Amino acid sequence: MSLYIAKRVAQAVLVVLLAYTAVFLAVQALPNDPVTIFLSTDASADPATIAQMKSHYGYDQPILVQYFSQLGGILAGDLGYSLSSGAPVASRIAEVIGSTLTLASSAFVFAVVLALVIVTVGTLSKAFWIKKLFVNLPPLMVSIPVFWLGLVLLQVLAVQLDVMSLFPDGSFLSLAVPIFVLAVHLSAPIAQVLFKSIQTIEQHPFVDVLRAKGASDAWIYFRHLLKNAAPSALSIAGITIGTLLAGSVITETVFARAGLGQLILNAVTVQDIPLIQGLVILTAIAFTGVNLLVDLIHPKLDPRIIRADSHSARALAA
Repeated sequence: MSLYIAKRVAQAVLVVLLAYTAVFLAVQALPNDPVTIFLSTDASADPATIAQMKSHYGYDQPILVQYFSQLGGILAGDLGYSLSSGAPVASRIAEVIGSTLTLASSAFVFAVVLALVIVTVGTLSKAFWIKKLFVNLPPLMVSIPVFWLGLVLLQVLAVQLDVMSLFPDGSFLSLAVPIFVLAVHLSAPIAQVLFKSIQTIEQHPFVDVLRAKGASDAWIYFRHLLKNAAPSALSIAGITIGTLLAGSVITETVFARAGLGQLILNAVTVQDIPLIQGLVILTAIAFTGVNLLVDLIHPKLDPRIIRADSHSARALAA
């Protein structure tokens, strides 16, 4: 188990390092340095001012010096400084991340519950039309764009019915509707994977044995099918964190919520590249951290993963 954990942690660190390297090289590939790009629309910026700012932010240093200097700062929790405000990028993110985390975490919990409800009804229902309806719901839900669903609900609830405000006002609907919009799209792949896993497990002989012993469909579903399908659902839940972060940004923009979405939009508008770079790196760290957590939880649900990992290691060694 300790070897498995060490390998997964090492892989996570490597992924974050590669993500940082990719972002750094992307910035270096720009036609000019971030300071020059940021001041390109400022007619009052003279060459001396640009040179002074480049020196202050370290963009006049050789590429390798910039790479390791920025990497060392990230390891120390320093994501650099915003060009538009002069404040630390970490501080700018900390000011708004609470709202995004509230939206994202609530949407994730609701998405998991929604997926479980859809799969449970679709699996246990005796009525063919209900079963067919719920089985076909996930493909429909995943095809609905987040921004389109958000705009439709705003039009209906805020404009036509006038039961919620166009802008966040602290009411229940101002938070519940964005959570629902984000959760609908997020729950679809989780439900699809659960359906597929449960259908596969139902073909195993032990299910026929349980039915022959008189076990009810509900008992088999909750005690065996759902438990054995959980690892697959957990894997896809970890992967959809990327979708969750992207969806949060879109949802916040549609519903005019203050959060990372608004911060990213403003950073792109004013071409604040250090702030954009910090946000991308933070997203990569969050995505990798969640998937590392999923990898560490997996063996608790399916101990065979440890054995398979050990067999693979021995085969490579041989």
